[in-house]
Amino acid sequence: MKIRRALLFIIILVGVCALLPAQKKKTAKDLPPQYQKWLVEEVAYIITAKERDVFLQLESDRERNIFIEAFWKQRNPDPNSTENAFKIEHYKRITYANQWLGKNSPTPGWRTDRGRIYIILGQPKEIQAFENLYDLRPVITWFYDGMADYGLPGSFYLVFWKKDIVDDYRLYSPINDGPQQLMQHYAGDMADATTAYEALMKIEPAVGSVSLSLIPGETQFSAAPSLASEILIKQSIPEAPHYKIKDEYAEKLLKYKNIIEVDYTANYIDNEALISVFQDSSGLSFVHYLIEPKRLSFEQTTTGYRTTLEINGRVTDRQNNSIYQFDRTIPLDLTEAQMAQIKSKFFSLQDLFPLTPGQYKVNLLLKNRLSREFTSVEADILVPDPAVFSMSPPVLAYKTDRESRFKGQNKSFLLGGVQFVPSPRNAFAADDGLSLYFQLHGLPAELRTGGSVQYTIQRQTETMKLPETVKVVTRSLREIADPGNIFEQFPLAGMTPSHYTLNVAVLDASKAEKLKTKVDFDIRGATSLNRAWVLSLPQPASTDPSFANIVGSQLLAKKDLAKARPLLESAYTRDPGSPKYALDYVLALLEAKDYRAVIEVAKPFLADERRYDFLQPAGAARQELGAYAEAIAHYKDYLSHFGTNIGILNSIGDCYVKLGSAAEALAAWERSLQLEPNQPALREKVKALKDKK
Repeated sequence: MKIRRALLFIIILVGVCALLPAQKKKTAKDLPPQYQKWLVEEVAYIITAKERDVFLQLESDRERNIFIEAFWKQRNPDPNSTENAFKIEHYKRITYANQWLGKNSPTPGWRTDRGRIYIILGQPKEIQAFENLYDLRPVITWFYDGMADYGLPGSFYLVFWKKDIVDDYRLYSPINDGPQQLMQHYAGDMADATTAYEALMKIEPAVGSVSLSLIPGETQFSAAPSLASEILIKQSIPEAPHYKIKDEYAEKLLKYKNIIEVDYTANYIDNEALISVFQDSSGLSFVHYLIEPKRLSFEQTTTGYRTTLEINGRVTDRQNNSIYQFDRTIPLDLTEAQMAQIKSKFFSLQDLFPLTPGQYKVNLLLKNRLSREFTSVEADILVPDPAVFSMSPPVLAYKTDRESRFKGQNKSFLLGGVQFVPSPRNAFAADDGLSLYFQLHGLPAELRTGGSVQYTIQRQTETMKLPETVKVVTRSLREIADPGNIFEQFPLAGMTPSHYTLNVAVLDASKAEKLKTKVDFDIRGATSLNRAWVLSLPQPASTDPSFANIVGSQLLAKKDLAKARPLLESAYTRDPGSPKYALDYVLALLEAKDYRAVIEVAKPFLADERRYDFLQPAGAARQELGAYAEAIAHYKDYLSHFGTNIGILNSIGDCYVKLGSAAEALAAWERSLQLEPNQPALREKVKALKDKK
């Protein structure tokens, strides 16, 4: 019940917020001075657009401090080190720029062109200054190499020049400035870069050689100003600080800042994930998912290694109504030998949960209690109606097990009796086999007898205008024993390492496409790939009452009482001693206004400490049946345990009115108004009761 009350509060709050006027978008000027300085000056050249946008949306200094901590963590070259070498170097560069590159200038060093480049790229490998030549304007060249990891050329020059002696040095552009601008007394055609280049080479070859192109060796192919150099200074260098940064963490921090504990907030880690929906033989649909976080931290103990994971799931409909929530705690204890086997592998958490047909948004939050790190996955999914002709998205696996010991149970990616081991990257080694699985729902009779499934594998490369078809396989649907569970295997031997697309189409008797889908995969050159170690815990068979309870509760959340009630009744009947099954069934009975049945089901639980979650629905049922004294007793017992509740206070007042106890009714209602004055209907009732007295 605590969860239900919290969800109700969230729904009310969202509704209230929707009525508020749209707020003006913040700018850096709206920030407190220290955060304005941090954003505009200290990290101006290294923060991504997404990070900046999120930072401006934060509401408090606490949130901004958490963001700044997360910002530097994302850039720490050694996440396990308490000293952040990147941050230390960054502030050293700012200090140097302010001390030396703004010298004798009214502009702070960090704002000059040289200061900007120095902060982004650091110390050049070589600096040459040409400041006292009669025919040459003041020029300084900086040479860099070894920065290909940041999307930059293997080596390149940057040129800074002054038009007048009193100016600051500014970054030179071969296209926008040209060699003609670097010469003090040049009288030639200012539009003729080639002639100007030849003149500059006579004055100073070291400057002339970089005046058309900043990239060594490029001018041997062209005597025109270099477009590649323009891209270098206008795009590649400004983007270099972002080249290795995955700024998704910023959006996650903003999204979860009010949901997860404070000490997790700055510790978002990236992941790869896969979510698929499949129906089992009982007719239930399950969401199968896997999450592979970028890293998994353990604590070393005297006997091995341990940590505890928490997975929190939430499913909402198109209107953002909560349909299903779940929590799972997973303790992990590994021996030294186990850790030695897996320490270089990915970690893949895999699980599943049932979900009734519909369109939803799924949100999965994975937390590591030890490291206080978290990651999350959000996806829009469709759980199809089994009667509607449709095809599930295919899942690819690099390994299968037809003899799984978990047959008959529910387990992630245990499909049609075959255990599939997929990877979110869909990467395969050259000697792997590729296994494909998908489902057809609501297959028409004419396709069942005369249709077929066609698989087309196409290779794609950057140099190809059209993909190359490398394999076509067609299967008659009559030959497939179970079209609801289609399983195919494709050997990859002999296929060139590349990027591929597997197209799947359902054809009718005339070979016309009725349904189609596709999935991409890669073949790598290696004979074996680094595969994940998988944690996948089995769940009971679909006949277990827990699944009827879960799906029934989802249907009740969707206001489909007619379908929800029999499922919740089934779970309760099979295990009447379960407080959860009984409570969920009671809520359906209350919705159905079957108040006597509510009392009957709740009665065994009202006699002991399990009663608290049943007090509110039992009180509501007693009130509707006219047993006002008993209803008041339930409501007061509820308040003594859970504390003040406006709705319960109002109901107590209503019951006292029915019993003719006006003073007690007024006491309850006035207490409610103290807690929430904005209750006009209740104020009218209080006024009417006072007037009557």
